[in-house]
Amino acid sequence: MFRKVLVANRGEIAIRVMRACRELGIRTVAVYSEADKDALHVRYADEAYYIGPAPSVQSYLSVPAIITVATAAQVDAIHPGYGFLSENPFFAEVCQNWGITFIGPHPRAIREMGDKNRAREIMRRAGVPVVPGSEGTVRSPEEALATAEAIGYPVVVKAAGGGGGRGIRVARSPEELTQALERAASEAGAAFGNTEVYLERFVEVARHIEVQVLGDHHGNLIHLGERECSLQRRRQKILEESPAPSLPPAVRQAICEAAVRAARAVGYDSAGTVEFLYDEQTGEFYFIEMNTRIQVEHPVTEMVTGVDLVKEQIRIAAGEPLRLTQDQVTFRGHAIECRINAEDPDNRLLPSTGIVTGFSPPTGPWVRWDGMLYPGFKVMPYYDSLVGKLVVWGETREEAIARMERALAELEIEGIKTTIPVHQRILASEEFRAGRFSTEWLEQFLQLR
Repeated sequence: MFRKVLVANRGEIAIRVMRACRELGIRTVAVYSEADKDALHVRYADEAYYIGPAPSVQSYLSVPAIITVATAAQVDAIHPGYGFLSENPFFAEVCQNWGITFIGPHPRAIREMGDKNRAREIMRRAGVPVVPGSEGTVRSPEEALATAEAIGYPVVVKAAGGGGGRGIRVARSPEELTQALERAASEAGAAFGNTEVYLERFVEVARHIEVQVLGDHHGNLIHLGERECSLQRRRQKILEESPAPSLPPAVRQAICEAAVRAARAVGYDSAGTVEFLYDEQTGEFYFIEMNTRIQVEHPVTEMVTGVDLVKEQIRIAAGEPLRLTQDQVTFRGHAIECRINAEDPDNRLLPSTGIVTGFSPPTGPWVRWDGMLYPGFKVMPYYDSLVGKLVVWGETREEAIARMERALAELEIEGIKTTIPVHQRILASEEFRAGRFSTEWLEQFLQLR
């Protein structure tokens, strides 16, 4: 097992990883930008090092800065968390070159799954269904128009080298497609440094179902069930749950088996997530992408399986075989996660900044808070607006909803605006309680369009 691990991240995920390390007897090293000098993850770590100014490109995305700290602190491994450098194959290779273990999959898997066209090709060969679309990137408006005509409107334009909901535009006509191509390419270039895009048929009424997988260096690979991630705004998830409500058992089994095939096709050897679109009208599902890292919503899987995914990630990276076979994975009850963002629910969920003047997390049976807040903490505009995750478990979905409502009522965050009222509205809605929603439902419900 590792002696010392550097966590190349910030906020709640950095603290989450450090907690797992502490339970495994591993010392932790934090890195921080100028904006995060008083952050909770800096206080929690055994050692902490400054790596640059507030902009992430000069700090958390600076490979030289992080490697310099890692070598100076003499760490055995680096855990990237999610976001930032977590799905950067170059960073994973640099770690290897410096004799530092990257706690994640091998660089080839990151690279192949990061290239959305390559990923689709690999999935087709593995027998995993993909959404009908272009064979590769579209190189001109004329090619895009011809492809859209062949697969039928509406279509969605997607960034070939992206993820996280960026570089995506829906087009319902040739006129809209021309605009969508330009906007998606522009956003993709700014976010990922790659303007290439491809086309897929747009599934009008779809659910976003993802499957957690674990693989080791010894060829063992399992799934830990699915998560419902359809509640999104601006293509960013806001609430997740496991298991997915009202998912037919045969579909659940088929999606989970397809996720394992997908992971096996790239020799996956860490914690990862395979994402699918499920068309309730036809009963068909399609591969979207594979996230080659720990997910924001991993706690709901932990709650229903009892498996600490971050610890398993660390053990796998240290060379240990999986401690579970597929037959040994058990599922119990229902879990829900609400992402608490520093956003103003009265102003179209625009980011909210300021000093947290009061903070009191909820407690009680089967309630979990993964967060970064404390009274006096200053929320600044440099990073993602996520400030914490509230997760609950119940014997049934109904009990989990009631417990989440109670926990949200107890959660006190003063000094900044948060999405707590949004979650309370969602939980109280008849459609959510009945499991009648799709990826398009939340923005219509919140009237964000």
